[in-house]
Amino acid sequence: MGNWVVSLAGPRRVSLEPCPTDPLGPGQVRVRTCFSGISAGTELTLFRGSNPRLSKDWDDLTRMFVPRQTPVPYPLVGFGYEEVGEVVEVAADVDDRVPGQLVWGIWGHRAEAVLPAGAVTPLAPGLDPLAAVFARPGAIALTAVLAGDLHLGDWVGIFGQGVIGLLATRLATLSGARVVAVDRVPARLAMAARLGARRTVDAGVESAAGVLRTLSDGRGADVCLELSGAYPALHEAIRATTHAGRVVAAGFYQGGAEGLGLGEEFHHNRIQLVAAQVSGPAPAPGLAGRWSGARIAHTFMDLVAEGSVDPLPLVSHVVDARAVADALALLDRGADDVLQVVLRF
Repeated sequence: MGNWVVSLAGPRRVSLEPCPTDPLGPGQVRVRTCFSGISAGTELTLFRGSNPRLSKDWDDLTRMFVPRQTPVPYPLVGFGYEEVGEVVEVAADVDDRVPGQLVWGIWGHRAEAVLPAGAVTPLAPGLDPLAAVFARPGAIALTAVLAGDLHLGDWVGIFGQGVIGLLATRLATLSGARVVAVDRVPARLAMAARLGARRTVDAGVESAAGVLRTLSDGRGADVCLELSGAYPALHEAIRATTHAGRVVAAGFYQGGAEGLGLGEEFHHNRIQLVAAQVSGPAPAPGLAGRWSGARIAHTFMDLVAEGSVDPLPLVSHVVDARAVADALALLDRGADDVLQVVLRF
């Protein structure tokens, strides 16, 4: 199909556009995309026009958002961070990548990319290439679990059982936690149970805080992970957590914090609220010096390769890349049966 790239001309205005083929430079490889997963968090905020980077500028020096001085630089070209592809060409000075090798990494929704050889990682032998679209979502989930500082026997509430929440449920279970999975979609709760959740809670029917306090002899959860990005869910996670316990806020929250009452349990129970974010040298507090972003992603993929985590059941839709607008609209509608949507190039 030549070289194509996903382009966002404005909110909900997406297309697949032709783009030039980049020349290959020293130390680089050319990768032809096989699959590219769509994020139901960050990418949807770009698609909907709600991402703060569209209305403000991020100042790297002060690490603050500041008023935008220029118009939004539409079109936004090549967003996306869940790619798997085949190496089709290598520079003469590259000896650790070979044509025909399947690799995973981040190069955006495009048919072909030229990248530093070290920016792509070979797929483990025998692994389904589709599994590698989960490297980045898995890293986000593992970052949240690491930030929670979970221990064997802890009661842990995981709020939001989308792709990242379900992966976090599995990872927290592997860590020895007793997981209570919270969502409003019965099929997702059933999946959470299959991934190891001790108990599931339909948030539209019962109180997760009440369930967690009952299960923990009245104490409340030792740790809660909030992965839905919904302020009412963050409020309930705080309510569910024991005195001086920890809540990890790893969802991508948008707009004003309606439904979040910090003068209630947060204040009176002295809850430790921690933000977990996958980007940067220290993806979560306390991990600097040991857990880089690269280590986290590679650790997740090691768990997939050894069979401890199987993300393939989370793939709900594989869509031809030419139908990217339909794929994003599918996620935008938020139907209950939609989990990981993947573009096939």
